[in-house]
Amino acid sequence: MADDFWPASDSWLATYRPYIVKSGILLIPVKGVLVHGMGFALGSYATGYVYITKALERGLADREVKGIAFICDSPGGHVAGNFELVDKIYGARGQKPMRGYAAESAYSACYSIISATDPGYVTVSRTGGVGSIGVVTMHIDVSKAMDNEGIKVTFIHYGKHKVDGNAYEALPKDVKDRIQARIDGLGEIFVSTVARNRGMDAKAVRDTEALTFTAEEATSNGLADTIGSLDDAIAVFAADMSNQEEDDMSTQEQLDAAVASAKAEGIATGKAEGKTEGAKEGAAAERSRWRAVTDSEEGRRRPVAAVAALMDTDMTAEQATSFLAKLPEERPLSKAEQAMRDAGFAPGRSTSGNLRLVGNGSARDFQAAMDDSEHPEVGATGGQGHFGDTLTKAQQALFDAGFKPKSSMSSS
Repeated sequence: MADDFWPASDSWLATYRPYIVKSGILLIPVKGVLVHGMGFALGSYATGYVYITKALERGLADREVKGIAFICDSPGGHVAGNFELVDKIYGARGQKPMRGYAAESAYSACYSIISATDPGYVTVSRTGGVGSIGVVTMHIDVSKAMDNEGIKVTFIHYGKHKVDGNAYEALPKDVKDRIQARIDGLGEIFVSTVARNRGMDAKAVRDTEALTFTAEEATSNGLADTIGSLDDAIAVFAADMSNQEEDDMSTQEQLDAAVASAKAEGIATGKAEGKTEGAKEGAAAERSRWRAVTDSEEGRRRPVAAVAALMDTDMTAEQATSFLAKLPEERPLSKAEQAMRDAGFAPGRSTSGNLRLVGNGSARDFQAAMDDSEHPEVGATGGQGHFGDTLTKAQQALFDAGFKPKSSMSSS
């Protein structure tokens, strides 16, 4: 959030760069003429693509924002900057729920924006409309008016096409043909973008021929999904987010209860009966994340920091290794620790907060690694451990230091 683009809430600029979150929903206005390179929202008159982009980025990063709503009422705007913004919205699908509301209209450049929100949730007000999937430019010929006034403009230029399309001369056919080709190309980009966003056949989109459609027509031809008022639609969105949050909490509580029950029965967490397939996949993904970080060069050189990054943050493996690379290296591993790591054990943390060693190794791997080290007997006398055999001094030293293997090392 340390972005100086956003003014303080009591600044006059906050009116023109609104960041409004209600019931966990970020409301982003897309109103009036849509303008390339502008970082403001000027009421119902104009909205800048830069402002919309920044609002989207902040909403995705804001923990208080559970969903994002694009409130649209626009006839369209600039081609420049539009498709880049649309691709950002489309690329953000799945990060947080995003819904689009045409209240009243979402035409041309505005429709490309609303079409990029989550499929199945584009709502149009009863008197609103969407469409105009096309591109337009214009040429003004004032040469006759200039002749009538006795005024003649003479261009002195370098390059044959330097003054193509000027208003003081009739438009030559070859120049018009080049302009038309450019417009056709942009139109095809628009068509393919909408087809991708809405999951429609490109021909069906192209065949609209830039027509605008009423709410009823739009819900029939696939350009919109529902008809309703903005207030009602936002209320439903907020309720959906609230229900989803409760469902997530309930699911987590059920999973925690299942894991606790499995542990009470002495069953390894990874083998607990009754776990859902989704939980298994999540556990596998988490193991892959641990291995990717702890087996990386960055993780090997900074093992303690690697554990902290894995346990205390939700960084991906790529983010964690990038973060670790910026930290100073930690002390070299002892020979016993290195032997453990070579056997396939990676540092972890027990429920009591102590470091432990978990990985792919078995009890036999553990013993072989310790026996092959230069000084396998390094510490206090042995004791009985999780492996069912008497511990070597090296093993006991590791246990005394707080390293605790899982009950089933091969399943970690």
